[in-house]
Amino acid sequence: MTAFSLEPAQLAWCAELRALAAERLRPLAEKGEPGRVNRALVAELGRLGLLGRLFTSGALDLCLMRESLAQACTEAETALALQGLGVHPVHAHGTDTQRARWLPAVSDGTAVAAFALSEPGAGSDAAALELTARPDGPARWRLTGEKCWISNAPEADFYTVFARTTPGAGARGVTAFLLPADRPGLTGRGLDMLAPHPIGALDFDGVPVTADDVLGEVDRGFRVAMGTLNLFRPSVGAFAVGMAQAALDATLAHTARRDAFGGKLRDLQAVSHQVAEMALRTEAARLMVYAAATAYDTGAPDVPGRSAMAKLLATETAQYVVDTAVQLHGARALQRGQLLEHLYREVRAPRIYEGASEVQRGIIAKELYAHQEAR
Repeated sequence: MTAFSLEPAQLAWCAELRALAAERLRPLAEKGEPGRVNRALVAELGRLGLLGRLFTSGALDLCLMRESLAQACTEAETALALQGLGVHPVHAHGTDTQRARWLPAVSDGTAVAAFALSEPGAGSDAAALELTARPDGPARWRLTGEKCWISNAPEADFYTVFARTTPGAGARGVTAFLLPADRPGLTGRGLDMLAPHPIGALDFDGVPVTADDVLGEVDRGFRVAMGTLNLFRPSVGAFAVGMAQAALDATLAHTARRDAFGGKLRDLQAVSHQVAEMALRTEAARLMVYAAATAYDTGAPDVPGRSAMAKLLATETAQYVVDTAVQLHGARALQRGQLLEHLYREVRAPRIYEGASEVQRGIIAKELYAHQEAR
């Protein structure tokens, strides 16, 4: 793949997004309640047309949106991303009726979506999920079990839920269902997590679903899940790159003005070399994210491996950059309400969700050996 660079129009759009995030989205984010869906923020994303772009943008545009928003307002970035993750299976695999019911409402910010895959015993090993869809007549099932660590739960208006329709079949026996939140037997509770985003658990007590609720095909839901994750993994990397860039920018400003040992912090080689390393790793991660997104958009055959590489490198890089920024700022960075204190809490989770770093390494190795055997 050739070297990557953005067009002037793309750069201008990114700058516009950063300005919108700072001027219109961050004030709404600051009024939100930690751990709760910020519907005013979601609605503003809809008014700005950003949610509608989830249905017309490719992977690269999605990455540019997430990176740009993350630099100025991580809450806005996450709200956008969670809408996209929850609704993409409907957009890609839904029936005309399902799409007509939910896509316009997500686009204008009046409906909140959620992607319900993880379970207490099936996080990284998604094929081991145990939420059971028991037959309840022709083309009817009842869902029984639990989902956990579900973003936007329990406040979402609908969930893309993955359940086992064929016992003992591993990934081949999973079906994706579109489940409105008011379905009888569905309850949930919020979880108090390190990051301030809405995350919860869902309990399914014989929740009724029918063939009209199926997304894609029965027993083919794992493809729906993996197809969604292949699209969103590079953009998780973009979120991480945005946070890394915000931490780097704050560090450049701080080390240029802070007096220490008879000069500025930046005059100390130990400091300037760390800042250079932060910039180097951030740019390398950014380029890998863009390359993976472009591979997705062009239909390249190595998308799973590239997506895994992008998410792995970018999230691990962001952890390093934010941690180094905190170290160079000192105690002030850990004060509640400071930018780096916020980023320090935000940056940890992306190394786990949508496939932990260890899972990404496994995907990369599997793809490498498969490519070797195909030669």
